[in-house]
Amino acid sequence: MKDKINFALVGCGRIAQRHAEHIYNNGLLTAVCDVDCEKANALAERYGCQAFYDIQAMLASGVLIDVVSVCSPNGLHASHAITALNAGKHVLCEKPLAIDVNDCGEMIKAAEKNNKRLFAIKQNRFNPPVAAVKELIEQGKLGKIYSVQLTCFWNRNPDYYANSWKGTKDLDGGTLYTQFSHFIDLLYWIVGDVRRAYALTGNFAHKDIIEFEDTGVVALEFYNGALGTINYTVNSYGKNMEGSLTIFGEKGTVKIGGQYLNELEYQNIEGYKIENLPEGNKANNYGTYQGSMSNHDKVYENIVDVLSNGGSISANAFEGLKTVEIIDKIYQSASRIN
Repeated sequence: MKDKINFALVGCGRIAQRHAEHIYNNGLLTAVCDVDCEKANALAERYGCQAFYDIQAMLASGVLIDVVSVCSPNGLHASHAITALNAGKHVLCEKPLAIDVNDCGEMIKAAEKNNKRLFAIKQNRFNPPVAAVKELIEQGKLGKIYSVQLTCFWNRNPDYYANSWKGTKDLDGGTLYTQFSHFIDLLYWIVGDVRRAYALTGNFAHKDIIEFEDTGVVALEFYNGALGTINYTVNSYGKNMEGSLTIFGEKGTVKIGGQYLNELEYQNIEGYKIENLPEGNKANNYGTYQGSMSNHDKVYENIVDVLSNGGSISANAFEGLKTVEIIDKIYQSASRIN
């Protein structure tokens, strides 16, 4: 049996707590880093590892590190990942890979130059109904995909953004980056790459709170000829309402729904029926709000399999780039039209 993999965490905020838990179950957490000394010290004390307040100092310390998990604000993902890759470490990057297409390219180049892995987190791919529909499409059971409808109706109240980098253009980037990038990834993963996007966005309920949109409607044209729509908001009153993907194909129609793409709500498929789906993980619960399905356990299991056993990567950096490209096309269109 090979030695356990040594992990370090950059960014000790809310999502880092979940990362630390799964690192503990799948490897060794040897170091944590955050400019907020209290956060770094608290996490280090909990898991018996060393705390740092600067990524360069951590990487130069001599502490054993195989993989750096980047959990810092979105706008810092690129610089932190590139720094770790150039120090000869593999990197797992939280979503989104970056908030700039060029930055994604620089991250991929750094991984290639240093012959290191750059893992992207695409956790909704592990939701049982999502995995089942992906397999269904790969087997050709839906035939040609005609159109898709993605719906993301969540709630993010003012408290979510208070005293936080969230909501800022430079560190957050936009609602599609922080709230719904996992949903955009599924459009690419299940349907294909996007040729054109036409978007309208607005900020209705968060005008003095965030620096970008809280609502958007988007029309998409895919390279394979399929058409799509995205209807998203963080203004669902009081709580999350729905996160769904409906696919209309030549041989069937399928809807994955629930609040987090966690339920198979509808299926009518020629000569086939999806049955006996396992129960998925619960959603990430942050007290006043919930996030996507909590599938980080499967992400870390995959990292260990890739690095220890030569397994196949579940989500690579190129796929992380494609998500950012699609979001960029949407925002570019919105800036021209609005």
